[in-house]
Order: sequence, then C-alpha cells, then structure tokens
Amino acid sequence: MTAITISQLSKRYGGTTALRDLDLHVQQGELLTLLGPSGSGKSTTLALIAGLALPSAGTIFLGQRDVTLLPPAKRNIGLVFQSYALFPHLSVRENIAFPLRIRRQSSKVIDKKVSDVLALLRLDGLCDRRPAQLSGGQQQRVALARALVFQPDILLLDEPMGALDKQLREEVQVELRRLQRALGTTTILVTHDQEEALSMSDRVMVLAEGVMQQVGPPQEIYSRPCNAFVAGFLGTANFLHGRLAATGTTARLELGEGDFLSLDTAALRPDTDYGTTVHAIVRPERTRLVPSAPDQEGLKGQVAEVVYLGQSVRYHIQTRHDRPFIVATNDKQARFSRGDPVTLSWPADAVWLLPPAGQASTSEHMVRPPVHMH
Repeated sequence: MTAITISQLSKRYGGTTALRDLDLHVQQGELLTLLGPSGSGKSTTLALIAGLALPSAGTIFLGQRDVTLLPPAKRNIGLVFQSYALFPHLSVRENIAFPLRIRRQSSKVIDKKVSDVLALLRLDGLCDRRPAQLSGGQQQRVALARALVFQPDILLLDEPMGALDKQLREEVQVELRRLQRALGTTTILVTHDQEEALSMSDRVMVLAEGVMQQVGPPQEIYSRPCNAFVAGFLGTANFLHGRLAATGTTARLELGEGDFLSLDTAALRPDTDYGTTVHAIVRPERTRLVPSAPDQEGLKGQVAEVVYLGQSVRYHIQTRHDRPFIVATNDKQARFSRGDPVTLSWPADAVWLLPPAGQASTSEHMVRPPVHMH
C-alpha cells in the first residue's frame, strides 16, 4: 500500500529552483532516507510534504488524499526537527500532551496516550522534568514522543540526531529504528550522514541540486551507483578511467602506460561501445592488497599513507593513474608501511561500471549490470 505519492513536484524561490520534477512513491511502514549535501533539496522536500511550504508545481497524495494545498494541521503528520523545538517552560509530560490538547481530546484520553508513549520511549521517570534538565538524547526522545503521541500517518525527521555526539547518535539510531519497525509508521528521514542513511533505511533517495539522482535499497545504491556523484557521495569510492577494448572473445579496460584490467564480457551490455573511455568504481573494502612481486597480475602502486582507525587500517596507495587509491582492511594493525611496493586486485564482482553520462537512471529498477574485473 502506497502511503505517499509525489508527482512532478517542484519548488522555486524567485529564479532559484530548489526542487525539480520529483516523482516518488513511499510504501506504508517504510523508512525512506533523503540524503544529499547542503542545498540538494532534502529539507525542501520535507517541508513540502509537511505543508510548511507550497509547491510551485506538482502534487502530493497521502494515501488517497490530495494534500498538495492543505495546511500542516490537516495532514496528520508528526515532525521532529534537529533543534527538537521543545517548550522550555513545560514539563516532559506537558510537552508530549501538547498536540493532544490542541486537538481538544479529553483529559482521560490524553493521560492514557501520554502514559503509553512515555512507556514506549522509556521516559517514565523523567515526566516531571523540564527540557533544560534533560540530556540531548533524552530531549530527542521527548521530541519523538510528542510527534508520535497523536498517532500520525507519516513521521518526518529533519536531521533529528545532528546535535548528538557520535556514540549517543549511534545508540539513538538503533532505538529509533526499533521503534519505527514496532509501530509500522511510515517515516522519512533527512540526513547528510551517509552511515546513518545506510544503517537505518529501507530505501535511500540521493538528491543533488534539487534533482533526484537515484533511489533504492542501501546496498544497491552503495554497490551499484547510477553516476559518479552518487558513487562519491555515498561512501568512499576509487575511480578507474580507461579505454574499453575488445580482444577476441574477451575485453579489457586499458588504463594507459601498459596497465590494463581484464573484463568479463558476459557482464557487458550487448550495445557496449568499444573504443570509448569508460568510468568504473571499486570500494576500498573490496580491494585486496599484497606485496608486489615480479609478473604479478594487478595494479602496481606504493603505500603513500597509513591511517590507523582502531578496528581497521586505511591505506592510501599511489599508482600511476589518477588520484591515490584507498584500501580499507579489518586488520587490527598495519601490515604495510609508507613506501612499500604493493599490488592492488579485486574479486570479480567488486568493480562497477558507471553508465555513460546522460544515460544514468534515477530509477532503482534501471540500474546497469556490473562489469567484472579480474
């Protein structure tokens, strides 16, 4: 069942287009994350769904209702901001009860619903405190409780964990995802944090300059990006640039200066245009790193930098081609040092060929098949 249907939605501010021709379907109970840099259109999309702004063109349906021009109070949407926007002079209980009071529900109903949501979010012992007496994580849970207490059809979260430190943010992410699944509330989360988007979402929509770039499950978006922007924004990507050449029954990516990588032609599209320059990516964690040896197949390089991260080690490898490669390992200690000669290689399914410019799809159903490199 579709909870939100957006068709050709656009928003302009004078001569600036903040959102352009957005088409989107969000399923009932789904958690969709809007991801992108500042100015990409994330918060504009959220504001349009909430009714805090009106579109310049397009329509918004919540279920079967056309809410495109309805005020926020008539959309039955819960909204949580990064600042939480709690009333400082009210207690936790009074903050949570506020949406029910303005809906003129009875005292008995209010007491029951507030008690239920206090228990759900484990806030029972804090109900008489003021916001200033709470930690950042507790304030976030109060804001969430206030957004959920009137049982909204849609929950909108605008960077709700942006003010929390890293450890607390990770704890709240787990708690929020548990709660969202338990309630089955259709949720849209806005964030610029790539790890947050990958770990919490059923689907991720990537935006840039007001245009949807790609939407799909986190693993698909990460491993099969539709263009270079998505590849580079959603995590770290190593880019390969080379000429696609046919050699009898096989093919290869010629990187220049005599370096090349063999391709699995079974994975190439039938209309593959040989002789053109193509672009591919490989993620740091899929790259293998071994000491260099004579006549060894793979891409040769030298360790330029070693970064120790506690649970992993990241190597910056300088090759003869383009920017340095980044390799991520799960080693607890570094196996290579600066200046060591090394060889880079990848498993068959690790390298993804990006679609040609102008042919990148914005649909999760039109992602190209991978190119295998050996």
